[in-house]
Amino acid sequence: MPDLPFEDDHDHDDGALAVQEATPKLQKPPMYKVLLLNDDFTPMDFVVSILQTIFYKGKEDAVRITMNVHTSGVGVCGVYTKDIAETKVQQVLAYSQENQHPLQCTLEEVE
Repeated sequence: MPDLPFEDDHDHDDGALAVQEATPKLQKPPMYKVLLLNDDFTPMDFVVSILQTIFYKGKEDAVRITMNVHTSGVGVCGVYTKDIAETKVQQVLAYSQENQHPLQCTLEEVE
């Protein structure tokens, strides 16, 4: 068979380029603690109910966190990515305001 132009004796790859996939370097997103702050007006039952409905805590955990808020002035409700933490803070503030309670909630980046 006669040689065709542009052909040689090397292996052919049908024009495809060999590409080595780079392993992506993924970083975990920063995490944020959602904190409830103590006040002298919000009933403990209300705080327990927030912990159960917004943070999906069981009764025992909700009571423990509520007591921590009451005795030390602050309690950690959970640790979340920033978007989720911000949403939870807004839910607590809105629900508290709707029910005429001054309960404050904030977030803090985990170090």
